[in-house]
Amino acid sequence: MLRIEHLTKTYADKKAVDDLSLHINPGEIYGFIGHNGAGKTTTLKSCVGILEFDEGEIYIDGVSIKDDPIACKSKIAYIPDNPDLYDYMSGAKYLSFIADIFKVPLDERKEKINKYAELFEIKKDLGSSIQSYSHGMKQKLAVISALIHSPRLVILDEPFVGLDPKSAFTLKQIMREICDEGGAIFFSTHVLEVAEKLCDKVAIIKEGRLIKSGSMEEVKGDSSLESVFLELEG
Repeated sequence: MLRIEHLTKTYADKKAVDDLSLHINPGEIYGFIGHNGAGKTTTLKSCVGILEFDEGEIYIDGVSIKDDPIACKSKIAYIPDNPDLYDYMSGAKYLSFIADIFKVPLDERKEKINKYAELFEIKKDLGSSIQSYSHGMKQKLAVISALIHSPRLVILDEPFVGLDPKSAFTLKQIMREICDEGGAIFFSTHVLEVAEKLCDKVAIIKEGRLIKSGSMEEVKGDSSLESVFLELEG
């Protein structure tokens, strides 16, 4: 579903990502962990076509993000760590705007907006201006907007930050449902306990380079993910 081949991205004289290769298959929840500045967000933004990169290739369902970014973006959804929404819109207008971009039929978008707005307990707020939303409400709206076109691949950067426990639990369930239906999830997180329980596979990145990856059992062995991470980081 997602193939990262020898990805390299340099800022000035520093390699933010250095020869990174990862493969995320359909049905997998793949965790991506590392300290602040390790290269996680740069990698994710490269995967969704926000950042250009210096070397390597990224394929979404077999299509190069460089060669056909529109085709790739039609199959994916991206949830950044700090949602940058159009504050002058209401929540409902924003979701309709996103649905228009992805050409979601009216009946389908109405059904999905109602479904996810109820699940994330934000339905009564959709008529209000996004400017009045709390950070958590904006995060919920960003999640709903990402799901509205039934993406095959969902890429998330620290998706649980700002969500209340119930909404975080709901999002975890949705992530698993997407994978059960043949999609894939690639997400970064600092919450190692969540990654350990939720992920099928995990990759650890340090100073732009991949230092360990594989199934959760392969990576952590008889230890906890936290212990392995701290040992590798140390």
